[in-house]
Amino acid sequence: MTPIRQIAFFALVLSASGLPPAYAQAPADGFLCCNMRTDGSWISDSNYEESGKRIIPFGTPVKYKGLGRYRVHIEIDGKRQAIGNDYSRDIQMEAFARRYIVTDDPKATVSKTSLKVRAAIESARVTKGMTKEQVLTALGYPISSENPNLDVPRWRYWLWSFSPYVVHFDNAGRLSRVEADAATLDKVFVE
Repeated sequence: MTPIRQIAFFALVLSASGLPPAYAQAPADGFLCCNMRTDGSWISDSNYEESGKRIIPFGTPVKYKGLGRYRVHIEIDGKRQAIGNDYSRDIQMEAFARRYIVTDDPKATVSKTSLKVRAAIESARVTKGMTKEQVLTALGYPISSENPNLDVPRWRYWLWSFSPYVVHFDNAGRLSRVEADAATLDKVFVE
């Protein structure tokens, strides 16, 4: 088979597989999907609330700089950061990057919500009745090692390494309750 026929054959196989071409998989500049905590240079997918960390708000403009070993290199306000894939390593890095760097500014969607929901998201907390998308914007993604499927009625999060909490959704996919100790509940849930 000639080289041209080989290329054509592989292109046909790829297109028949339903997979998009590799160049379509690369993340692009965009916006931070959700509220994420940073120590100034590192953002972990665990999104722990730890001393010295601050929240980078959802919708913050992000420049994609490339991928590293379990890291997405980005720039925010001219400063380099890395989003660490610490607990979601079952997700390919390109898909992991696209979780956190979104093309549409989530502020536009959040601005159309009720004042209660908007205030909860802006304070990195959740409230009853929120959609799954709104919960993701407020809290970030739950780590995939414990939550491999987001189409389930409960997601487990961690406020820090000894403070787990679970958000529960009703049959309509709306937040129905948060299961946590009192101190954690006060930090992640608003009535």
